[in-house]
Amino acid sequence: MPGFHFSLFDPREGGKTRFEQLLDLFMQLLTYTSGDAAEALNWLTQLDQQYQLTDDEYGMGDFIEDLREKGFIDENPENGAFKITPKTEKGIRKRSLEEIFGKLKKSRKGNHQTHKPGQGDEINPETRPFQFGDRIEQIDFVNSIRNAQINHGIDQLNLNEEDLEIRETDFKSQTSTVLMIDISHSMILYGEDRITPAKKVAMALSELITTKYPKDTLDIVVFGNDAWPIEIKDIPYLQVGPYHTNTVAGLELAMDILRRRKNPNKQIFMITDGKPTCLKIGKRYYKNAFGLDRRIINRCINLAAQCKKLKIPITTFMIATDPYLQRFVTEFTETNHGKAFFASLDNLGSFIFRDFESGKRKSVF
Repeated sequence: MPGFHFSLFDPREGGKTRFEQLLDLFMQLLTYTSGDAAEALNWLTQLDQQYQLTDDEYGMGDFIEDLREKGFIDENPENGAFKITPKTEKGIRKRSLEEIFGKLKKSRKGNHQTHKPGQGDEINPETRPFQFGDRIEQIDFVNSIRNAQINHGIDQLNLNEEDLEIRETDFKSQTSTVLMIDISHSMILYGEDRITPAKKVAMALSELITTKYPKDTLDIVVFGNDAWPIEIKDIPYLQVGPYHTNTVAGLELAMDILRRRKNPNKQIFMITDGKPTCLKIGKRYYKNAFGLDRRIINRCINLAAQCKKLKIPITTFMIATDPYLQRFVTEFTETNHGKAFFASLDNLGSFIFRDFESGKRKSVF
């Protein structure tokens, strides 16, 4: 009589190794410690003591040694301090991409590919007859020579115009993107950690753009009292400063960067808690952290309108749940005819997406 054989379940069989499990936790902790390897390892050791993440066969010392041997951390020979390597920086960005966008449903939207044929790097599998004005590099010589042999015989090569076939390439547009990241004090205000999810979104977007669209340009801008550019590799190390939120300075710098880019397609991604509190007027800072100051808000709205005229859409990732801040982001995005993702702090894999150009609203998982 057929039956079932039950055996002891081992969660490690067919799954991740102990090192891979600890590496996932280590990468997550690095986002919270702003890339401080020593602090992340300290936290991981405390978690191990509390939840028995390791055992007698594989301990934290083994994990640290594996991190060093596999090139995830470097040790300073003088003082023994650990620091993460470029391999780890890329790994953090890749994991953020998987966490933020890993659950999104497959869609053709968001690709740069157009429906227009032209000079590009995507070869079209279909061919067509030669027409006057076609370039010589468009000729499919294999099919053209085959046509000549079929039409005129194989005794002599006689290639006529009617034998020629053209293989077109699909044109792919290139885009220049500026990614703005809010590092003002409000990103950690009232005990809410908004900078960590902001960094995760920033790393996911940068990894998506640089890997899927390598011919695009990507510039990173951070803004507090002022705005300044940083490199992609600096994102994991970002920390909140004692700054107000000068969204205007960030937008002005982003527009200035895009003005110098030659690509016809330009866009701005802005990650913020949605509360601009600062302006720079000459050499003086105009600040008001109590609610939304109309003078500051008007400057932001005016810049959103300017970007619309310049055909620069702004996509805002709203890392806060305050209703009055979401109302400002709604007004700002509606003026620009852009897009907004209203993300919750506890579930970054879920967004409420609003497209103010088409009027669409939906949940994205």
